[in-house]
Amino acid sequence: MLNATRPFQSRFLTTLTTRPAIVLTTLLVTLALLIGSSTLAAQPANQGQDQGMTAVATFAGGCFWCMEPPFDKLEGVISTTSGYTGGSTMNPSYEEVSAGGTGHFESVQVVYDPTKVSYEKLLDMFWHNIDPLDGGGQFCDRGSQYRSAIFVHNEDQRLQAEQSKADLQDSGQLHGRIQTEILPATEFYAAEDYHQNYYENHPIRYKVYRFGCGRDGRLEEVWGSS
Repeated sequence: MLNATRPFQSRFLTTLTTRPAIVLTTLLVTLALLIGSSTLAAQPANQGQDQGMTAVATFAGGCFWCMEPPFDKLEGVISTTSGYTGGSTMNPSYEEVSAGGTGHFESVQVVYDPTKVSYEKLLDMFWHNIDPLDGGGQFCDRGSQYRSAIFVHNEDQRLQAEQSKADLQDSGQLHGRIQTEILPATEFYAAEDYHQNYYENHPIRYKVYRFGCGRDGRLEEVWGSS
């Protein structure tokens, strides 16, 4: 076998003895690069990002297919993700959650820019796209996995959610007690790829489901034209 290191060793020794200034400069640059790489590797993945530019909100309002569109149309919303939260099973599948044995809610996680859209606005959009009086599910989807809930990620969200719920209850607009829960955010698991942006990827199926579930009819009963 040929010695593959010998040409490199020869060139290195020649450079070392004939061009000390170049060698010194090269070593200093290399050292600087190594230190810089180590510093970057030691930083968290989100280091350097302005944490004030994005925030996360999580809502459960029955079928997650139907909860993405209202938030997607808001200026300042960066993304919506359908998924499962509030349960005990790790990485649950759609089939497991649908069966009702994992404790999860079908939910949607909203990433948004708080300088463009407020959490208060997100809450308002949430309320007007659910039936807050239904504690057994939402519309045609029945079971604990389809209950409505607001999952709060910090104290400020909790206070705003509770105030929003109290104001809505006191407004007299709803004919009954609000059943929507306010719960601490727990691990959120993104749903399978085929559930994401379902209303865009399968518009006909989505419209057939939504109409058949009676969602819009019930929303009009609860909220009127508001």
